[in-house]
Amino acid sequence: MKNNPFLFLIVTLLFFSCNEEPKEKSEKTVPKAEENQTVEQMAKRHLESQLSIPATEKYSYHIYKAHLDEDEKIDAIITLNRVDFALEEASASKKTAKHADLGFMGNYNYIFYFDGGLNKISPPIAIPSSALAELKITFENIQSESYKDILVDFRILNASYKDYYTVSNHIPRRVFQWKNFDGLKSDVSEAYTFDYTDGTMGMVKDILVKKATLIQPSKDVDMYKYEPVLKESDEIVYRFFYHPDQGKYMTQKKNTK
Repeated sequence: MKNNPFLFLIVTLLFFSCNEEPKEKSEKTVPKAEENQTVEQMAKRHLESQLSIPATEKYSYHIYKAHLDEDEKIDAIITLNRVDFALEEASASKKTAKHADLGFMGNYNYIFYFDGGLNKISPPIAIPSSALAELKITFENIQSESYKDILVDFRILNASYKDYYTVSNHIPRRVFQWKNFDGLKSDVSEAYTFDYTDGTMGMVKDILVKKATLIQPSKDVDMYKYEPVLKESDEIVYRFFYHPDQGKYMTQKKNTK
């Protein structure tokens, strides 16, 4: 994905759209019948209603449960992938080959936040990325030891990125983003791993970005499905600290230990 101004512009535009905060209230109301249902019971209807997904469309969704805010209820992140819809849109545009070359990038991957305390599912949060790769969700204790933060991995061409979200006032808010790797199946590559340590400006942990080596596959693979091995090192490339007034991560120095 390196040295291509056109692709860089597309990725930049996608990242700016991803940085928009989700709306606190959805324009579509939650039926009262859902008030006492579980997230599993609510999910399918809510996803289809929010995104106007027709009954004929094939899509996939997954539910990942964790304690994500300060109450004592279990919350969840729901991921949704609409690759079939992406293929249909590309076909309708009569530019399927061009869309395929770009990995069918667009708003085809989403996350939803299920608030266990409110027993409600949020409006969709678009993760602009390749429709050919589903989102990967993990959790880490970064803001607090009492609850988890949300890490969302997504693919753009032969690169992978990681978004960090924390829940504030019942809304997931993105506070950090970095690259996992770039240059899969390429002669030139870069990769990073992440570690967390005591916070510079408070209780929120600092994020250490460490240099890694991308181990290229020994045979031809689907770069949107393949999970490469990242060989870790002890070299710290950046140390990011959370600035409470800015509500996001910042850095001052490079190669800080």
